Amino acid sequence: MRILQQCIYFPPEVGGLESHAFYLCRELVRMGHHVTMVTSLSQPGLRARDCIDGVEIVRKWFPRRRSPAGWAAHTLATVPHYMRLARHADLLHAQTFASAIPAMRAKRKYGHPLVITLHTSHFLKLARKPAWRPVLRRIVKSADWLLAASGEIRDVALDLYPHPRAEALTNGVDTDMFLPRTGTAQKTDGAGDAGPDRMDRAASRERPRVIVPRRLFEKNGVEYFIRALPLIRRELDIDAVLVGDGPEREKLERLAGELNVRDMVTFMGSRPNHEMPALLANADVAVLPSLMEATSVAALEAMSCAVPVAASRVGGLPEIVDDTVGALFEPADPQSLADTLVGLLRREDRAEAGRRARERVVQSWSVARLARRHEEIYETLLRERR
Repeated sequence: MRILQQCIYFPPEVGGLESHAFYLCRELVRMGHHVTMVTSLSQPGLRARDCIDGVEIVRKWFPRRRSPAGWAAHTLATVPHYMRLARHADLLHAQTFASAIPAMRAKRKYGHPLVITLHTSHFLKLARKPAWRPVLRRIVKSADWLLAASGEIRDVALDLYPHPRAEALTNGVDTDMFLPRTGTAQKTDGAGDAGPDRMDRAASRERPRVIVPRRLFEKNGVEYFIRALPLIRRELDIDAVLVGDGPEREKLERLAGELNVRDMVTFMGSRPNHEMPALLANADVAVLPSLMEATSVAALEAMSCAVPVAASRVGGLPEIVDDTVGALFEPADPQSLADTLVGLLRREDRAEAGRRARERVVQSWSVARLARRHEEIYETLLRERR
């Protein structure tokens, strides 16, 4: 099967969408399909054409703006080349609504089936704006099969248009890569420890380690984690590791200083995805303090490493996290976050919760299961076309 995918961002960009798109494409290649990904020249030095783990990658101009206007400009710029690629494809798949326009045009011209996957909180925000609703309705309606990263996103899409084939399909995790901690600090693909002096064994630490694998954008709610640290310190002294970067970093570092908790938190900045298994596996708890969240690959990756998750009660997070594998707290509420995290760290069954989290991901959200479901959908659409 020749599958033409499009996604605005793709590795080496770091994020849940990027990881989902890459692992899905790689797994489809392993299953014997030919996959081409059209994406953006989002960073200096990237090659216009590349091949990673069998996935053919075509990168086109990008204005380097994380905004709907920038996405639209990039997507429109890809249309001519996308149409040439689409001529030889069997099936089209657009990852996110912002990548759908070229595929919609190719579907009209060549008659290929079109799958669209809706990700991210950006879709949820734009769906509330009257000016965007007709645009999004047209995109949703154009899909032969509509996938959504969470039940919330699916329901919002159905409010735009009652699509007969709308399915919530949680993003997948490479469970062979994201593994529980072993007796010694895990290495990262031969690249050494993911951060000197940070990969010591949990048993040798005096303070519990909490990891916050979040890019430092307002919607990810890291500010409220920082504000919770003085409350947490009244009960426990923890070692907090923030993995991610973004425009809020300077503000958050300043806030940590003002609250006298700078000694509790390490700002590690962005880390490549191959370093994340070791970083996650050597934490006692992962915290996802999001204000908006479609679903969370970061939460699933932590769970795959047998790490319990404390997450805000928003979006798709309650669909993957409950008190059997972690705990939920109220968003934008430092006291709720602090109480929940302290309670989780003190739970006698915390290690068992981590094991249950790993089992849940392997059973329901592995990238292998995700790819098999995609293959079923693709084959159904191709049979119907024939």
